[in-house]
Amino acid sequence: MSTTTPTAITTSTAVTTAPVTTPSAATVHDDECGTYAVARDRSAVLDALIDEHAAEDPARFRMLTGDRPTGPLHIGHYLASLRNRVRLQDKGVETFVVIADFQVITDRDSVGEIGANVRGLVLDYLAAGLDPERTTIFTHSAVPALNQLMLPFLSLVTDAELRRNPTVKDELTLSDGRPLSGLLLTYPVHQAADILFCHSRIVPVGRDQLPHLELTRAVARRFNSRYAAGHSVFPEPEALLSEVPLLLGTDGTKMSKSKGNVINLRDTADETADRIRAARTDSERRITFDPNGRPAVANLLTIAGLLLEEAPESVAERIGDGGAQALKRVVTDAVNESLAGHRARRADLARDPAYVTSVLHEGNARANDVADRTLATVRAVMGMSY
Repeated sequence: MSTTTPTAITTSTAVTTAPVTTPSAATVHDDECGTYAVARDRSAVLDALIDEHAAEDPARFRMLTGDRPTGPLHIGHYLASLRNRVRLQDKGVETFVVIADFQVITDRDSVGEIGANVRGLVLDYLAAGLDPERTTIFTHSAVPALNQLMLPFLSLVTDAELRRNPTVKDELTLSDGRPLSGLLLTYPVHQAADILFCHSRIVPVGRDQLPHLELTRAVARRFNSRYAAGHSVFPEPEALLSEVPLLLGTDGTKMSKSKGNVINLRDTADETADRIRAARTDSERRITFDPNGRPAVANLLTIAGLLLEEAPESVAERIGDGGAQALKRVVTDAVNESLAGHRARRADLARDPAYVTSVLHEGNARANDVADRTLATVRAVMGMSY
């Protein structure tokens, strides 16, 4: 596997420095929308470049993505990220997938059933079509050199920058006075280490994750400037934005494993039917796609549309006056039919635990090789090769 810094992807825009002013709320909103519009346009260009060049130059589009092993993957993961990972892998993108086991304890007191959760993630990755010959699947805790990168990276960010990060701010708001752990505060820097250790050039993200990636880009830029005399030791990774809208859970609130409002990929067909049957809708008989006025109904239509490769408006029109019962039947059939192959492959893989273990061992070995080389470069650049 190549560990050299890939050729730059020429999609970035120039950055200018402006006088510091105190923005109004409207200005902040406009700035956020403008930033997202730029990121969306850049992402479209990047996707086109992948289509054209990834097969001939995989390292140019090296990608890092991953999950925290806090429980089973659900349909939100499948629609928003897992299918896209397989798509990019199959286009030739050199892919790294981190199972972020150390990050489990950023916002909880224990790791829980982490061994089973890690194996469950690997089963779903393989069942979905990730190929361990082309995709490096590894765990945080098995790659010490990756985690050592946090030390120099922490020297490049301020306490204020970390506290402004949306994830950290949200956790502080929800903490009810619980002290903020050092690991949670530095969570964005840990993510930067994940991305930069393998010189990742693209990172699939949703809109809410753009601030994380911007901090990673700042860390790369500052390291190159402060420690490498302006030489590009680390590239500034680009965002590949998901086209899948934010999906709600079956109760109409944010989809969350901890809330139990999800449809797990490993669920049986009957379990799936039970979860969807209990999903929140409304009392209107005619089914229409109205995300603002009828968010719960629109969410179910969106899930069905994504799986059927059909516009949610078209799904709604087909159901018509069938009401919530007909809607839930359509969604149940769409989920169960779309996931039938995945679930069958997962069950077959689960009968061979030695193979699942070997996938992790081989992925960890490859990730360690890359991380060791990167850390050696960092030490050399910083004058710490003793």
